[in-house]
Amino acid sequence: MENGSLDAFLRKHDGQFTVIQLVGMLRGVAAGMRYLSEMGYVHRDLAARNVLVNSNLVCKVSDFGLSRVMDDDPEAVYTTTGGKIPVRWTAPEAIQYRKFTSASDVWSYGIVMWEVMSYGERPYWDMSNQDVIKAIEEGYRLPAPMDCPPGLHQLMLDCWQKDRAERPKFDQIVGVLDKMIRNPNTLKTPVGTCTRDVMSLGISLVGHQKKIMSSIQTTRAQMLHLHGTGVQSREVGSRTCGCRPPYVSHPPYHDCTGAGLDVG
Repeated sequence: MENGSLDAFLRKHDGQFTVIQLVGMLRGVAAGMRYLSEMGYVHRDLAARNVLVNSNLVCKVSDFGLSRVMDDDPEAVYTTTGGKIPVRWTAPEAIQYRKFTSASDVWSYGIVMWEVMSYGERPYWDMSNQDVIKAIEEGYRLPAPMDCPPGLHQLMLDCWQKDRAERPKFDQIVGVLDKMIRNPNTLKTPVGTCTRDVMSLGISLVGHQKKIMSSIQTTRAQMLHLHGTGVQSREVGSRTCGCRPPYVSHPPYHDCTGAGLDVG
């Protein structure tokens, strides 16, 4: 595919696409995952790095090295006993019990949505894998990326429901995205206070705005950590300007550039 992996492509073209174009990319990924699910496959490693983009911005799911064929039962579970797990993209039940389903792929898709809307930012930033696991268990969910429409962030949060039975199916996700594409008004984004503050300084380039916001978010996290707050739970469904949670440093697990972690 001409444009390579989705994460690198988005980082290279930071801030250059309309929301409709980004949603179109997400729709392509969701349609591909719907097909895999209908064919009885669970991917187990869905991430923007494993999505390829062609010259027309059509996205195709790739890298099926961890995929497995499931039974005809849509609720079938694949259980593994070893190997690496891409923690930042993996559903909590898959990390804890190594149980993979189409619903755990849906969780991963929510992370891909966040990657796309943040133009390839690393999920959970520089938190250690241990801190990510702890934060998720305590209820933390990634905040909306800068200028992300509320409806898209809500869909992410739906994908990150702790109870896998409460997560939407891929055909439902495709339906929601189709409605958004047909009704662009639903994708309008109210300018948040943090973004307005940065723009009021005369900084109009999106790339510069994101760098400043990232520095603010990092400083806020460090300040909260210095005050001994530890990892904080965030109410699922909250709207933020993308601030990171405070985090606690631990000796990190082996992390293959975010692509794998042996938690067994």
